[in-house]
Amino acid sequence: MFDLKEKVAIITGARRGMGRAHAQVLAKAGAKVVVSDISFKDCKKVVEEIKKQEGEAIAVECDVTKKLEIDEMVKKTIEKWGKIDILVNNAGILQFIPFLELKEEDWDKMIAVNLKGYFLCAQAVAKEMAKQKSGVIVNIASIAMGQQGVGFTGLVHYGAAKGGIIAMTEALAGELAPLNIRVNAVAPGAIDTPMVETTKQDPKILEQSLSRIPMHRLGKPEEVSNLVLFLASDASSYMTGSTVVIDGGYLVM
Repeated sequence: MFDLKEKVAIITGARRGMGRAHAQVLAKAGAKVVVSDISFKDCKKVVEEIKKQEGEAIAVECDVTKKLEIDEMVKKTIEKWGKIDILVNNAGILQFIPFLELKEEDWDKMIAVNLKGYFLCAQAVAKEMAKQKSGVIVNIASIAMGQQGVGFTGLVHYGAAKGGIIAMTEALAGELAPLNIRVNAVAPGAIDTPMVETTKQDPKILEQSLSRIPMHRLGKPEEVSNLVLFLASDASSYMTGSTVVIDGGYLVM
C-alpha cells in the first residue's frame, strides 16, 4: 500500500531538511522525484544521493514565489515523465521577529514563500492532475497554525501563513475531490533541520524547547517524511481535507 512505483512526485524546498528527506523517502518507495528548490546545485546533490540508492530523480531550480518558474517546473516534469501524481508543498522560511519590530517586507516575504507559493504550485499541478482525474497534494504546515490554544511569540507572520495553509487545504480538498485529487496537510512540531540550528546552538534555549515536548527530543525529518509517504500513497485513499499533527506530543501539554 505504500508502493509508489510509476508515480511522479514534485517536492518543493527539497535541497535540505525535511524536503530532502521527503524526496529520499518517496524515491525509496519507488516514485520518480522532481527535487525542486532555489539552488540547482544543492538539488543536484540530492538527486545524486537518490540515484546512489537506485532511485530516479531530476533537479529543477524553482522559486515558488514566481509563477513563471513554477510553470516551467511543471512543464519539465511533464516533458520528462508525462504526468504528475504527487505534489509535496514543502518550501518555506522561518524568521523569529517580535511583532512590534515586524516590517511590512518581512510579512510580505513570509506570505509570498509560505502561502502564496503553496497556492501557485497547487494550482499549476492540479491543472495537470485534473487531466488524468487523479492526484495527491500534501501541504506542509506547522503546529504554529493556530486554533490550538498555543501561540508562538515572534512568529506572527509565520503562524498566519501556516494557518492559511490549513484553510486552503480544507477548501481545496472539497473543490478537487470530484476530480479524484486528494489534499491533506501535515503539521510538524520541532524537527531537527537547518531551520532550528540557532535553537540547538544555545543549550538553555534547546532545553527550554525540549521541556515542552513530552518525548523530550526533536523530531527527525524522516519521521515526518514517513507520514508524507502515507498521505501520498493509496494507504490513505479515503483521507482528504485532513491535517495530521506530528509533534512528539507538544500540543497535548
